[in-house]
Amino acid sequence: MKFALCNETYGGWDFDRSCAHIAQSGYQGIEIAPFTLKEDPRKISESESSDFGRRASAAGLEVVGLHWLLVKPAWLHLTTDDPLLRKDTIAFGQHLARTCAAMGGSIMVWGSPKQRNLAEGWNYDEAASRAAETLHEIAETAGPLGVTIAMEPLARAETNFLNTAAETVRLIERVDHPACRLHLDVKAMSDEEKAIPAIITESKAHTAHFHANDPNLRGPGTGEVHYPPIVEALRKTDYNGYVSVEVFDYTPDPETIATESIAFLKKVFGT
Repeated sequence: MKFALCNETYGGWDFDRSCAHIAQSGYQGIEIAPFTLKEDPRKISESESSDFGRRASAAGLEVVGLHWLLVKPAWLHLTTDDPLLRKDTIAFGQHLARTCAAMGGSIMVWGSPKQRNLAEGWNYDEAASRAAETLHEIAETAGPLGVTIAMEPLARAETNFLNTAAETVRLIERVDHPACRLHLDVKAMSDEEKAIPAIITESKAHTAHFHANDPNLRGPGTGEVHYPPIVEALRKTDYNGYVSVEVFDYTPDPETIATESIAFLKKVFGT
């Protein structure tokens, strides 16, 4: 199994210093939040993206892809009923697909809970249709570039749209494009009624990417989630992508988060 770390873990560190520490800690990949590179990710050029990819590679890392896609600009929205805002969201998604490809990445994790929420009074089926149409148009750009949109189910406390893997798979089937698949996250799956290994098993045909963490917002192994059955399920389903560490509590410091998380993952995966 290959392991990666999400770069926003490093707060105010510059990109090269972050890459160096991620590689030194034993990870093979880096997952990048676009807003950490520029305040407005729309201004990241393809040449700059290629340069970020070269710098990660020089440090010994593969760029896995992007995540936290719609943090900035914050007004973009997946299910919007505003045609002009939908057009802007599609254009930004297509820009991120080109950015990801230029970096050498292949995954775009689509989480962004606030930017998918259904407004009061919206019809669910109509909103899901709008989301599917938006994602299909972005996938039309991403697919030929070798980039997959990985849709992320998120907990009910975060959003009211796409709360389970099964619901997300239904949307993916509605998108009906091979460049739109599923992302699974341990913290998010912990909110489901089903056991995490069962979700992994049932989602086998759709899963493109995986995040390791804990509902306590920290790294894998820091809370109550029992990881051996998760590891077994990933192996039984022949998952061969990256396992990326994504945390939301950045204490005590990036160095500790990076080293303790990789030590736990290597132990539990037996690598």
